[in-house]
Amino acid sequence: MSTPERTWAADPSVDLDAINAGLDPSLPTADVAVYYPSNLDPAHSAKVTPELLLSGFVAAKDVFGAAGVQLALVAFKTGWLDPRLFEINSAENRADVPSARFTNMYAGAERRPARLSADAMAAFETMIDDVPGADVTVHLVTLQDVFMEFFEQLDYRTWQRKTISTGGLSFPGYMHGDTIPRHMRGVITITDLTKSPTSWKTVAHEIGHKLLNVSHEYRDVSPQHEVNADGGLMLYGEGTEIPAGPEGRYHRERLHRSPYLYTTDADGTRTYNADYQRGGFYYDPIYDGVSVDLDAEKAAHDKGT
Repeated sequence: MSTPERTWAADPSVDLDAINAGLDPSLPTADVAVYYPSNLDPAHSAKVTPELLLSGFVAAKDVFGAAGVQLALVAFKTGWLDPRLFEINSAENRADVPSARFTNMYAGAERRPARLSADAMAAFETMIDDVPGADVTVHLVTLQDVFMEFFEQLDYRTWQRKTISTGGLSFPGYMHGDTIPRHMRGVITITDLTKSPTSWKTVAHEIGHKLLNVSHEYRDVSPQHEVNADGGLMLYGEGTEIPAGPEGRYHRERLHRSPYLYTTDADGTRTYNADYQRGGFYYDPIYDGVSVDLDAEKAAHDKGT
C-alpha cells in the first residue's frame, strides 16, 4: 500500500481575508494558525469540525479584543496525519514524583519542567513547519485524544495519580519552559469542542494559557490544575474577563507583555514584544512587576486562618 500524501496545504474554503477584516495594525496582535487532519476517525468528526474551530476563533477574537489585543488567522491547513498519532500523551511520564509541596506550582514547574512525549513531538512536527515566524505564532492542532497526567494531593501525606483526557491543552511556558522546540512552542491541541455548554470558550481559554502564561486562576482563586467556576477566562465556566492589576493577578498586563504580540508600522514592519529571558516560566524576567508572589500569598493566608 502506498503512503498517503503528507503535504499540508491551505484549506481553500476558509476566507482568511474576511475573517481578518477590520484588523488595526497599530494594535497588539497575535497570529494564529489552525491545523485539521483530513483523515480523522468518523466517530470523532463531530467533536471538532472546521466550523467549530472557526466559530471558536471568532469568539476568541471578541474575548481578547475586549482586553485590547487582536487575533489574526494566518493559516487554516489540512492534510494527512499518521493515525497512530491521533491519540497521544502530552508529555513524558514525569509524574514519578509529586510536584514540590514547599513552594508554589509555578516555582515547582520551573524546577521540573514538562517535556513533550515522543508521539506529541512527532504529531506536531508533521503539521508545524520550521519557518520564520513559526516561533511567534499560536498553532491550534486538532487531534482525537490528548492525555495529561499529574498528581493531586489528597491530604498532607497522600497523593493520587490522575490521568485526564483534555478538550484542549496549551503546553504553556509556565509548565514547559524552553523544552519545546522553538518553532512549535506556540502549539495548542484541540480535541473536543462539544463536551460542555461552555465549549465555545475552549479556543479562547487555551490561547489565554499561552498568551497570559498562567494556569487556572482568577482574582482570589490561586492557580490549580482544574477550577470549575464562573468568572474569568482562565477558569472553567462562563466567564471571559481578563482582569488587570494585583486584584486581577495582572492577567491583562501579562497578556500585553506576551512575546507572541506585535504591532505593525505604516511601512509594514512588525515590532514584537521582548522575548522570554529565562525560558518562559511564570516568573520570567519579562513579567517583572506583574507576577504574584504565591508563596507570600499562601503564608499570609495561612497566618490569617
